Amino acid sequence: MTQPDQIELCDSPEVPIVLLFEIQQFLYREARLLDGEQYDEWLNLLADDIHYWVPGVQARYRKDNTKFSLGRMAFFDDDLEYLKIRVARAKQPSAWAEDPPTRHFHLVGNIEVEKTENPAEWTVHSVILNNRNRAEDDEMELKARRVDLIRRDKDGYLKLARRKVFLQNTVLQAKNINTFL
Repeated sequence: MTQPDQIELCDSPEVPIVLLFEIQQFLYREARLLDGEQYDEWLNLLADDIHYWVPGVQARYRKDNTKFSLGRMAFFDDDLEYLKIRVARAKQPSAWAEDPPTRHFHLVGNIEVEKTENPAEWTVHSVILNNRNRAEDDEMELKARRVDLIRRDKDGYLKLARRKVFLQNTVLQAKNINTFL
């Protein structure tokens, strides 16, 4: 029998607390980089085979199981090369939608980490609030659930390999959504 101040370790589907903390810090750092428009540093957090998918949301009856599928409209359906193009475009003086620049605030929470069959990959569930402010009076909040696949690369660094972002909004009241969630 263990004492109240001791923790008994066992083989369970839960991940070690040290790994949970590392993944949480990874997601918090990602949010800080995006808020600070440090897009080149953010790109370094992505795996070479990243798939970044933000499907359009449709209000459907519960019995309809096709709420999200790759064949439907997506706001973003990007690989690494396209994400690099989006970053390069955002930095151009001709990016009129970003002059003045959007001020972002990413809040990440409810982080849950699950093991996968690959010991170097984890499925990570989280929620995100992206508050966007433009000019003096243009504000919008994007709320979403995310499902990520985070992988440890051969050098020991965590990389974002997959991201599925399920927006809660069925209609976006924004002039643009040039954001990363």
